[in-house]
Formats: sequence, structure tokens, C-alpha cells
Amino acid sequence: MAASWRLRCDLPLLRYLLGFGSRRSLGLAQGAAAWPVGRGASWRWFHGTQLLQADPIKILMPSLSPTMEQGNIVKWLKKEGEAVSAGDSLCEIETDKAVVTLDSNDDGILAKIVVEEGAKNVKLGSLIGLMVEEGEDWKHVEIPKDVGAPAPVSKPALPPQPSPQPQMSSPARKEHTAGTPRFRLSPAARNILEKHSLDASQGTATGPRGIFTKEDALKLVELKQMGKITASRPAPAPPSTLSASAPPQTTAGPSYPRPMIPPVSIPGQPNAAGTFTEIPASNIRRVIAKRLTESKSTVPHAYATADCDLGAVLKVRRDLVKDDIRVSVNDFIIRAAAVTLKQMPGVNVSWDGEGPKQLPSVDISVAVATDKGLITPIIKDAAAKGVQEIADSVKVLSKKARDGKLLPEEYQGGSFSISNLGMFGIDEFSAVINPPQACILAVGRFRPVLKLTEDEEGNPQLRQHQLITVTMSSDSRVVDDELATRFLESFKANLENPMRLA
Repeated sequence: MAASWRLRCDLPLLRYLLGFGSRRSLGLAQGAAAWPVGRGASWRWFHGTQLLQADPIKILMPSLSPTMEQGNIVKWLKKEGEAVSAGDSLCEIETDKAVVTLDSNDDGILAKIVVEEGAKNVKLGSLIGLMVEEGEDWKHVEIPKDVGAPAPVSKPALPPQPSPQPQMSSPARKEHTAGTPRFRLSPAARNILEKHSLDASQGTATGPRGIFTKEDALKLVELKQMGKITASRPAPAPPSTLSASAPPQTTAGPSYPRPMIPPVSIPGQPNAAGTFTEIPASNIRRVIAKRLTESKSTVPHAYATADCDLGAVLKVRRDLVKDDIRVSVNDFIIRAAAVTLKQMPGVNVSWDGEGPKQLPSVDISVAVATDKGLITPIIKDAAAKGVQEIADSVKVLSKKARDGKLLPEEYQGGSFSISNLGMFGIDEFSAVINPPQACILAVGRFRPVLKLTEDEEGNPQLRQHQLITVTMSSDSRVVDDELATRFLESFKANLENPMRLA
């Protein structure tokens, strides 16, 4: 009791500090046995020390895709103080591609949520939460000092308020003093006057609507050469002084029925606050905007279009439906593209900035529209899959894409893209290439078209055909026009003859 009195703490606390009954403080108890018991510095250190804890486990914003630079915290799936086992889902993070669940790698307790739900633009490696091991005091965990404060929830920036009098810097313009007529100068006249150090106010404007023309400027040059006028240069403005000076005397200038010079054009100002609705941009939308802008500005797009007859495909599809095998026309298109890419590996390439790369596998990215933007899940090794297997893969991946549950490996990569807007009634369109891929195939709706053909006896007859229009956008650096044309010819032949797709 004397020892506990000198420590000014009770016996249970002393036993805790010395490590009895604690699995994590065994080393502390062994070290404390060699300390002198008394009123020395060691006991004073014990008196001022709180319960010892190991460093908390940091939960950092992970990199969930190669192009991810920041993420949004969509939802925390665990609460502070809740037990966590390895493999449990901690939170949902919106990347630049999808909403991905972050799983725990350790057992313990979620001690502190550093970045709350709804936080946006959290940089990679930022601290978003802390965990402690079971049995530790999670209520008093502190944020490590070597980690900066979390990024605040981004708020829509208010548009800058337009200044009442915008200051336009135009050093090339000559300053006009009050009372001096201002003329509208033609480009030729302005060049002549600046070359000969003359001012338009020294002459007379004879052009339409008071424009000072080239002829007017040449007359001033002749007068200067005859010595009737002198060069006119604006005098430099005197330096401003703090002493009060008399107001400048202004001379009333001649009045004109209309302005002799148009108003200075100034950049447009953003809409005033309250006149528009700010639309928050998701990470997916921002990345789509960035990548499409880079694609159109850096990739030389070339386009080739072909019409394909779907009569044979529709007949095979009806036969499959009778056997309760449900596939779509788009599944046949994916299969036809995969077979053609296998036949023409020169199109199954990519450009990585230094040169073309031949891709070993035919992985087709299929564009899927979601509430947050367009995403392209990948049909892996599509050339080795049949139409029914492709149909099953498309259904599963499309559902996961719309639910935001795609895994990174299910949308990263790809060697060729297909975008089909036929279900929206679009006849034809041109799509933007998704770098580093070299091509994307844009597919419109199939429509009935009357065509004049010959029957078996050679007699002309008018028949209805179901046609679709496909447009291939290709990167001219790796797929030139001749190669793109041959690809479309082979694709058309394969699609119009389903037996080639078997």
C-alpha cells in the first residue's frame, strides 16, 4: 500500500501499468522489475503516464485503378467502436471508374473515422480512419501528428464576382486625352500611323461611318513629309504624388451623333449566383471528360462506315429462341468483332505513347450507360467464347456496372471497344476512341430497307432487308485507312454469315 500511495494511484492501476493480466504488456513488466522502487524519476514517469497503447492501424485512401488520383467516401459500413474482422467491408469508395468496397486486412476495432461520408476529392494515401487491436481503448485514440488533416468536403466554388469596372490592360493602344476625337481605324491605317508616329486626330476620317481609312493615313504621311504637321507621340504620364493637386482642366470636345469607336470587347463573365444550379461532378464524370478531351485532341481519328445485312443473324436468333436460348443482336456483333480481330491481329493493337503494341488476347470493352456515366466492362478473351457465353458475360457485367460493383480487373484494359446505341433509335454515329486502344466500333439500330435483288431465276425483285450501320473510329497512327477498310469488309462478311461465328 505504501508503494501505491507514493504512486498516488490505486493498486489495480499499478498492476495494469506493471503488465499483470495484460497480454501486450509483458515486456513492460519485465523491464519494470529492474527499476528501483522509490521516489525517483522512474516513479514520477509512471505517475504522469497514461495507459500505454501501441500505434493505431492507419486506414489510408488506396489506389483502386491505374488512373485514380483521388476518391470519394460514399458510405462507411462500420461505426466507430464496432469490431472488425479481416475481410470485413469498411467503407465504399467511389473511384474514377466505379464504387469499390474497401475491405479490412486486420482484426480489431474501428476507433476513429477521420474522413466522413460524402467527402470528395480525397487524395491517395490520405488518412481516412484508424483501427486499434481488440482490448485497447479505442475511445481515446489520437490522430498521428505525421498525418495531415483530412481533405474537407469539397463545396461548389462560388463564381467570381465581376468587378464593377474591369481593368483592361492594352499597352499597344494609344491613350486619348479628353476632348480629342477618337476614330475607328482600319488595320492598314493603324499600321501606317504607328509606323510614322502619327495620330488620327491630325487628319480627317472619310470612310463610311467615320472610319479612318488607309487613304486618310497616307494623306497624313504626305503632310508630314511636306513639314505641315509634326509627329505626335503621347507624352508619358507624370508620376503620381501624395500632395494634393488641382483637378485637371478638361476641354469640351466635339460631340458626335454616334460613338466613333466600338466598345472594348471583354471576356464573358460567369452567371451570377442564384441564376443556375450547380451539378456535382462524380469522379467517373470528371475522368470521362478528361480522357475524352485528351483523346480528341491527341489521337488522330479516322472513320469508316459500312452497312451490314442482319437477315441471317435474325433467323438464327429466332431458331435459338425456340430452344430457349436468348441472345441479343449485340452478342452476335461482339462475336463477329472478336472473330475478325483474331483473323486480323494488326487491328488488335494499342498505342502507349512511344509506339504500337501487339496485344496477345482479344479483350472487347462493351460500353454500358450508368447513372454516373459511361463505363466499359471487358469481355475477356472474347474470341474463345461462343455467342451464348458472351451473352451471359454481358448480362452479368452490365448489371454490376449499373450497380457500381465492378472490380478493377473487370473494366481495366481491353483491346477493342464496341458502343451500341441502336436500342435508343440511333441510325448511326461516330464514337471517340478510348486510349490506349486503337479502335472503337459504333453500332446503330437495325432498320428495314427495300433493296432490288435477283431471285434464283435471275429476275429482279424488291425485297426488304434489315440493315445496320457500323462506323469504326481508328487511330491513324497504328490502323491506317486501308487496314480499317479491310477490317470492316471482314467484319461485314462474318456478321452476315453466322456460320463463320460458330
